[in-house]
Amino acid sequence: MPKSARKASNGISKPDPYAGAAARKGKSAQANNIFRMNTDIGQHILKNPGVAQAIVDKADVKQSDIVLEVGPGTGNLTTRILEKAKKVIAVEQDPRMAAELTKRFQGTPAAKRLELILGDVIKMPELPYFDICISNTPYQISSPLTFKLLATSPSPRTCVLMFQREFAMRLFAKPGDKLYSRLSVNAQMWAKVDHVMKVGRNNFNPPPQVESNVVRISPKSPRPQVSYDEWDGLLRVCFVRKNRVLRSGFLGTASVMAMLESNYRTYCAQNEIVLEDGSLENGGEGMDKVLEVDTELGDKRARLCDEGDFLKLLYAFNQEGIHFA
Repeated sequence: MPKSARKASNGISKPDPYAGAAARKGKSAQANNIFRMNTDIGQHILKNPGVAQAIVDKADVKQSDIVLEVGPGTGNLTTRILEKAKKVIAVEQDPRMAAELTKRFQGTPAAKRLELILGDVIKMPELPYFDICISNTPYQISSPLTFKLLATSPSPRTCVLMFQREFAMRLFAKPGDKLYSRLSVNAQMWAKVDHVMKVGRNNFNPPPQVESNVVRISPKSPRPQVSYDEWDGLLRVCFVRKNRVLRSGFLGTASVMAMLESNYRTYCAQNEIVLEDGSLENGGEGMDKVLEVDTELGDKRARLCDEGDFLKLLYAFNQEGIHFA
């Protein structure tokens, strides 16, 4: 049974001496709740300093390098990058984390070499120049971040990224593998992908539900002489359903035909080509020629095609005036 309020001899109630402490404790707990990690946006802070150091070491950061860090959180990786790099550009979406990061380096010599950008890296129209990207990547943006980095020009020297293990395995997947996808083809077309290390879930706070892998993505130099937008546009069509034959993905698909017609009109306008009557209606014949005659890939499934097959397709389509960007 709870204690009743104490009363003085004059009958006036006295305040409970423990009430203030309880209120302060409640306020403290409420303040701590503000900085709870938001796992809905992939906030899992890397707490193992050994793993953080290994990631920076594998990136081979030089004193002249500008490093882009995506999702710095409270700065455990940032600290070690700043020890080696000329400058760190940290992109953080959560204002709470941005405030913690600023507070951590405020008044230190490293503060002058840290540029903090508050925002969503995926929605940034253009990334600032950087030599290396290092990221304990929020799982929700793993795919769009990878595609954004692969499309960046000029290409960074290397990217060392932490991913969910299954996503990392997709980067290495070969034709015929269960995880083979548009991501696999793109990553291996534009870069050399190496596995760095496995990272257990207990190295994070809070621990995620899955294991993680660190990979190193080193863009090819010189960059392949292929339009990234054209290449990725072709792969998007091919991998809508990777288990069906390529013919069914192109021919008779209204959305694909409409997209290709729009691209062809743009291509003609940019190159001052006059559209002849009926030229658009013959687009299906051109695709059929590419798939059945020029490449003989119409009956092949996307999940079984390799980089050479897709290059052959793109070249043959372009020769017929069919473009994907």
